[in-house]
Amino acid sequence: SRGDSGVDPERERLWAELFEQLDLNKNGLIDVNELRIGLAQIVRAGDVNHDGQLDFEEFTEYLRSHEKRLKLMFRSLDRNNDGQLDVGEIQQSLHNLGVDVTLEQAAKILQSMDKDHSMTIDWFEWRDHFLFNPLHNMEEIAQYWKHSVMLDIGELLTVPDEFSEKEKQSGFVWRQLMAGAVAGSVSRTGTAPLDRLKVFLQVHGQSSDKGNVWRGLHAMVKEGGLTALWRGNGINVLKIAPETAIKFLAYEQIKCLMRGSKEAGTLKVQERFVAGSLAGATAQTVIYPMEVLKTRLTLRKTGQYSSVADCAKQILQKEGVLAFYKGYLPNMLGIVPYAGIDLAVYETLKNAWLQRHTEGSPHPGVLVLVGCGTVSSTCGQLASYPLALIRTRMQAQASVKGAPQLSMLTLFRSIVAQEGVVGLYRGIAPNFLKVIPAVSISYVVYEHMRKVLGVGT
Repeated sequence: SRGDSGVDPERERLWAELFEQLDLNKNGLIDVNELRIGLAQIVRAGDVNHDGQLDFEEFTEYLRSHEKRLKLMFRSLDRNNDGQLDVGEIQQSLHNLGVDVTLEQAAKILQSMDKDHSMTIDWFEWRDHFLFNPLHNMEEIAQYWKHSVMLDIGELLTVPDEFSEKEKQSGFVWRQLMAGAVAGSVSRTGTAPLDRLKVFLQVHGQSSDKGNVWRGLHAMVKEGGLTALWRGNGINVLKIAPETAIKFLAYEQIKCLMRGSKEAGTLKVQERFVAGSLAGATAQTVIYPMEVLKTRLTLRKTGQYSSVADCAKQILQKEGVLAFYKGYLPNMLGIVPYAGIDLAVYETLKNAWLQRHTEGSPHPGVLVLVGCGTVSSTCGQLASYPLALIRTRMQAQASVKGAPQLSMLTLFRSIVAQEGVVGLYRGIAPNFLKVIPAVSISYVVYEHMRKVLGVGT
């Protein structure tokens, strides 16, 4: 028999007990302060009249709708339709969403929900685990580990993330990439003085009067005022969107060629590295003239160029078309160590976390994500920095009075001979100084833009 509400009496009794447990002051209402931090989203999700509180009717309606979603999700993951989720099904579902875990890691995720220790999850265990969890599906768990569009520290040489077919068809991907582009624009603008100082030291670092952070900053401000610290930032921001879009499109095409257009699923880590490096090389080839313009505009003296177009015109007239690809070879070579180390370190840190901390929850917190992304990107930059320095020197050669036009190898030998190995890392101090503010700014803006564009959880 069913009660007046049409709900099974036993289930209604269970809901009433849960309601009473959460209603700490026993006033017949649940407010946000009476919920644990992890349940605050339930109030926002179920609060129909937006009064900041849940009455019993709103509470039970939230549980009904949420339970329906959980049931559909459970059935979609239960591939053999036996009413149980096993380790293989957990592993495969995460793999299809772009997060590869070992069987041991999948087992730990399963154990966090497995109350009867049967090494399978039935519907009731699944429901009880997620009923008060703000996550609505496995995709949201996987999305926590998407990092390359979230953090921007001035380089776009990272390997693109994997996206599911559903995400691509719904337009989610482009909203995600747009959020990342906006976050990168704000982040780069906020840290532009440190970025210009890095380029300044890479080119002029051996000069005794400009050879450290403070003297470099003083020389730039003395020459052009405070606004001079933002020279080159406009085109540095402008190239984010086309580079991101080209790299993603190239990555998808290369992925299809590698796996076959009809074959579903994500790439393995080593396949992602190859595809990501090729996609990065494609994007860099297309937008490389903008890289040269950025370097020239960053190093320009007051009144040297009136605009980006004037800079391009002068380079074309004085040096020819090939000048727009100076430093191209070391730039391409730098993609491999950067992308490879960034991806390897991130996957290692991710797997280490999953190995040790999945007993209670299958997703990390903000600090874990920001930490993993920051460490991996920093390691990638550290490995590729000498090539980046040589690239910048080659791009700037014609703009530095009296500078010889050296090839990559000749320039490398010259730097080592005159300045030692330390000369290959000129300007790395401001580069590291900008990491924490760049990551912090891009993360905050990225999360805000996700909500504005409707891709936040």
